Amino acid sequence: MKIRKSTAADIPRMMEIYARAREFMAAHGNPDQWGPTNWPPEALIMSDIEAGDSYVCESDAGRVIGTFYYVFGKDIEPTYRTIEDGAWIGGDTYGVVHRIASDGSERGIGSFCVKWAFGQCGHLRIDTHDDNVVMQNMLTKLGFVHCGTIYVREDRAPRRAYEKISL
Repeated sequence: MKIRKSTAADIPRMMEIYARAREFMAAHGNPDQWGPTNWPPEALIMSDIEAGDSYVCESDAGRVIGTFYYVFGKDIEPTYRTIEDGAWIGGDTYGVVHRIASDGSERGIGSFCVKWAFGQCGHLRIDTHDDNVVMQNMLTKLGFVHCGTIYVREDRAPRRAYEKISL
């Protein structure tokens, strides 16, 4: 597998992957994270691409099998400024992964993407819905620490916040 920046030509495939991810989440006890709003919207994905913050994961055969948003910088995620029932463990310069999804065609796509993002910065934050036990388990296996609860702008539903810092 390899990671590359997304292009506008990838959008139809990315939207297929997000549709598949919504189905997977609903089937695994997490129907509310992206399902009710058909998240993420295509306009947001295009905006991510234009900003240079959208990535796809390709199989060894060159097929797009995963997608995610990644950005690194100082205090880059406004919804992470306030955390309840805990605290962040690192400083204010970090990477963020959002909207990670795979088509499920290979094992470990999500882990590969998160490991790649962590390798870019060595300090990564990520959040997920309370019902997304699959993501929570993956993050725990990858050495992330549950830090508390944050709230996203889109629906104000609580999200479990995780962080990992290289030593």
